[in-house]
Amino acid sequence: MTAILKKELSSYFTSAIGYVVMAVYYFFAGLFFYFYCIVGNSKDMANLFSNMFMITVLVIPIITMKTFSEEKKQKTDQALLTSPLGLGEIVAGKFLGSLVMFLCCVGIYVLFALTLTFYSAPDWSVFLLGTIILGAAMISIDIFISSLTESMIISAIVSMCFGLVIFFIDSISQLISVSWISTAISSISFVDHYSNFTKGILSVADTVFFLSIIALFNFLTLRVLEKRRWS
Repeated sequence: MTAILKKELSSYFTSAIGYVVMAVYYFFAGLFFYFYCIVGNSKDMANLFSNMFMITVLVIPIITMKTFSEEKKQKTDQALLTSPLGLGEIVAGKFLGSLVMFLCCVGIYVLFALTLTFYSAPDWSVFLLGTIILGAAMISIDIFISSLTESMIISAIVSMCFGLVIFFIDSISQLISVSWISTAISSISFVDHYSNFTKGILSVADTVFFLSIIALFNFLTLRVLEKRRWS
């Protein structure tokens, strides 16, 4: 697993992907921080984290698009699947590599929080936790999508579209007239589960929801690889 993790991290920083992703994330995070906290003269980072939801949804597909699709395109997936590594280790290595890349982006919030400590003590730890597990959930979903295609472009586009559906799922649920279906769709709203974190509320139910998404989609990715190994 460590070898896969190192390989993934190396691929981000030996190409432009890692730097472009961080530049885009830092730009929007800095922009929202400037307007909501500096110009607004507030230590409340809730609006910053709320607005970064969409950026997270759109940036993570760029991080994950090559995890398995590039392996398939270059035909290196056969060597990977026949290696002594277990499939669980392969999935975990890919997942952790993408997560560490995302953490490099999220690290900018620590700098923002330290800046605000000169004025007052910001309540940012819960916000940061929410962002990390939201990102981890999106990573697990997008890695699963990457495992289904050999095209990085298709992987990125499908992942972004799926992310937009997740973002607008509340609006979608309101368009459905059947109440129980609308309620069921609302219950899986990422925005709703994430919103408590942006309010500084650490909810066990919301945490379990995101951890369940991570476990489910990593399991599905594992099943895809297992099927490919024996096919």
